[in-house]
Amino acid sequence: MTFIATNEARPLKPTHFAAIALISFTSCAHADDGRFLASLRKLDPDTRLEQVCDLEAMNQVRQQGFAADRAKSDVISRPRHNGDILIASGGAFRSQGKWYQFSFVCKGSPDHLHVMSFQYRIGKEIPATKWSSLGLWR
Repeated sequence: MTFIATNEARPLKPTHFAAIALISFTSCAHADDGRFLASLRKLDPDTRLEQVCDLEAMNQVRQQGFAADRAKSDVISRPRHNGDILIASGGAFRSQGKWYQFSFVCKGSPDHLHVMSFQYRIGKEIPATKWSSLGLWR
């Protein structure tokens, strides 16, 4: 089962996810909570960007009908940082006790506190037999 973001179609750069035909572009300010922002400011910039992008990942897949309660950008492979852009080709998210492969390109604000654009692709379910080796849990 593969879902692709549906908000606004835009072409990706070939160096990103050439297999993704449609992507979404969102301008969101989900980090309005002062305590959340204060916590983010304590993190180094790369970790901060990963956190806001993982949160955006959960919000985006929920709009596709999943009940995502956890997203990780570094499950199958480590994400790549390119300034304000995080490229996660080996991520996963959990929904209703199941884990799914996930890839995304997330552009953060210069302070890495907000997501400026987010493009993603949902892949196949990850079999429970692989969870332990990937550091996943029920």
